[in-house]
Amino acid sequence: MFQNDAASASATRPYPTRSKLPQPESTSEVVYLVHADQTVRQEVSEFLHALAMKVIEFSSGAEYLDFDGTDRAACVVLGLNLPDISGLELQGRLPQKGNPPAIFIGDQSDVVSTVRAMKAGAIDFLTMPIDPGALLEAVETAFERDLHARRQKSELATLENRLSTLTPRERDVLPLIVGGLLNKQAASVLGISEVTLQVHRSHAMRKMKAQSVADLVRMTAKLGILSDGDEPGAFRSYRNT
Repeated sequence: MFQNDAASASATRPYPTRSKLPQPESTSEVVYLVHADQTVRQEVSEFLHALAMKVIEFSSGAEYLDFDGTDRAACVVLGLNLPDISGLELQGRLPQKGNPPAIFIGDQSDVVSTVRAMKAGAIDFLTMPIDPGALLEAVETAFERDLHARRQKSELATLENRLSTLTPRERDVLPLIVGGLLNKQAASVLGISEVTLQVHRSHAMRKMKAQSVADLVRMTAKLGILSDGDEPGAFRSYRNT
């Protein structure tokens, strides 16, 4: 199943070792292996276990979808042909499982499925026999992508929590500040004095923990708070907060 399998590894190049992920036994990432072939599952699991990776096996798409999962960085290594649904269909349902990055194992001749999987965001489409170096590289890349997505999600949740502490008036002031209006202009839009505007502005920046207006602009960009650009004071938010 693997290129350079155990019988010939000593005569060829050795299996690769982990280069980027923590060693020895890692408890921070998990590989979900979804494949109908027990032999494939066993050999892939043994290979990844030898590299200190945690692997959880599933023989069908439904089995994986019924699994509650873990709150760890993860990726899914899946076969193209599962006993209940196709691997491509399962890929389309990954968002309901936290959207872990997918790595496919399939047939070299299935060009159409390869293209569909990659267009849908798969990390790689590995063909049999599997190159162990390519598998390791794909898994490491998948972990990095998932960790990055998790960091972004955590950062966004923190910003949304800060935003929720703002009073209605402070929330009115926020997009005016990042929209580039001067204090006098923003005060005029809201029908308040410039001094009152400055007080609300100060409170908003303190609650958002922004060190500068530029810092606040970056935060609101991540939150999706933008100016419509039609006229001063015409603002919208992409998220309900």
